[in-house]
Amino acid sequence: MERILVSSCLLGRPVRYDGRGKPVRDDLFERWRAEGRLVPFCPEVAGGLPVPRPPAEIVGGDGADVLDGAARVVADTGEDVTEAFVAGARLALETARRAGARVALLKESSPSCGSRMIYDGTFTGTRVAGDGVTAALLEREGIRVFGEEGLADLAALLD
Repeated sequence: MERILVSSCLLGRPVRYDGRGKPVRDDLFERWRAEGRLVPFCPEVAGGLPVPRPPAEIVGGDGADVLDGAARVVADTGEDVTEAFVAGARLALETARRAGARVALLKESSPSCGSRMIYDGTFTGTRVAGDGVTAALLEREGIRVFGEEGLADLAALLD
């Protein structure tokens, strides 16, 4: 049975920057939960950031650029939180490997977990194509990443 690394907020855990969760309400997701397939993880909290915390966005690129040292993750206060995001991404990778997870279900648009879309670093609500830091690292290391809107695609891969 394939294990799935999953953003803790998608399970309803209050770990997002605003102290809330974003629970997924879907039969597939609930089946995977009941089967014990979900491995919950929040890279931002694991990286040392508090809950709640100021919102952060990637400035100067996307998660791959952050991993390569070409972009930074900055809170809306101006604080550089890049190190916490990179540390959390590394811990997410370790957790996935320990659990034997070859797939991840992550929170879309997050500077950590976003896959395909993230905010553009201007704090104006503008989204652009790109991956968050954790999503980029997992993909680099061969772990397939899906956003919460890709449950059907993830199910097809698992079946």
